[in-house]
Amino acid sequence: MTGRQDQHTHGPHDASANTRQHGGNAAHSHSDGHSHSHGHPEGHSDSRWARIRHRLAHVLAPHSHESVDKVDSAMETSREGMRTLWLSLVILGLTTVIQAVIVAMSGSVALLGDTIHNAADALTALPLGIAFVLGRRAANRRYPYGYGRAEDLAGIVIVLTIAASAALAAHESIDRLLDPREITHLWAVAAAAVVGFVGNEWVARYRIRTGRRIGSAALVADGLHARTDGFTSLAVLLGVGGAAIGWSAADAIVGLLITLAILMVLKDAAREVYRRLMDSVDPELIDTAEAALHEVDGVRDTGQVRMRWIGHSLRAEADIVVDPHLTVVQAHQLSVAAELALIHAVPRLTAATVHTDHIPHRGDEDPHALLDHHTAS
Repeated sequence: MTGRQDQHTHGPHDASANTRQHGGNAAHSHSDGHSHSHGHPEGHSDSRWARIRHRLAHVLAPHSHESVDKVDSAMETSREGMRTLWLSLVILGLTTVIQAVIVAMSGSVALLGDTIHNAADALTALPLGIAFVLGRRAANRRYPYGYGRAEDLAGIVIVLTIAASAALAAHESIDRLLDPREITHLWAVAAAAVVGFVGNEWVARYRIRTGRRIGSAALVADGLHARTDGFTSLAVLLGVGGAAIGWSAADAIVGLLITLAILMVLKDAAREVYRRLMDSVDPELIDTAEAALHEVDGVRDTGQVRMRWIGHSLRAEADIVVDPHLTVVQAHQLSVAAELALIHAVPRLTAATVHTDHIPHRGDEDPHALLDHHTAS
């Protein structure tokens, strides 16, 4: 026998148990996976302008300042996600109702665009809620990886909702630009703009914090959407100011600017959903996994390492190279140690399949030769 191969995998519940026993890996990263340092290097980065840009980045790009926690169990994260979604729905629903009343009183198309978008944002809680409920279902023979992919389908619905709200806001703004009308109750429109900002910023912080804690990209993306809504709500104040000085087109122009802001959110959300559907992961996660495998005593080298998201959990497949004289039991123990190292090192990784290859001897036949005609491109 030229060598032994062993494949070993734990299910999600086993991975969660290991996580609870040994703790998660502390990390500090932005949503794009790049690390973020709080040090203050010498030179230009200490200038006042650099500090101002740093603070603006913190306001406009939500990110985590806490350790990256691993998922303890799908049930617990789903409960937390549902609670966040329902509270968001209530807050944004109240915000939308208040703004809709003011739109009826004033006739402001800028506020109408903001109201439409807030209503759409509130409604995105529904597909995400359905996805979280489906995610609670246990894996079975037809869906052996569970129902986590429902979150990706929810992401598609959210993208379509944002696109529809952008189209409606653009239509109303262009119509008002071609057919200007007087805006009344300017003080009420200004108050409604502030209400829209406060409501959206509260929802954004809550969604982003929860989404990062449970590892839900869809919930984080929805939080980014809400944050942008907050700033577009403040833009309504520009229309109020223009109307106050007699510039009748100001309200319609602000409505178009809000439409552009919605389109920017649409672009970012569509990119994230596309990447998730295409099984994209941060390359740094692969680097982390390979480094962790090299640290395992007995692993001589690593082969291919792959990962994919299933809902808000990661699964991995990894090849390791071991000594050819190991017994089956020893090779199995080494694959278990390698899997444990991966679970500890990679945030939100819940299971890994580890395949062992041996270091080839001179004259040994490649044990994978039988597969060559199946894998040839």
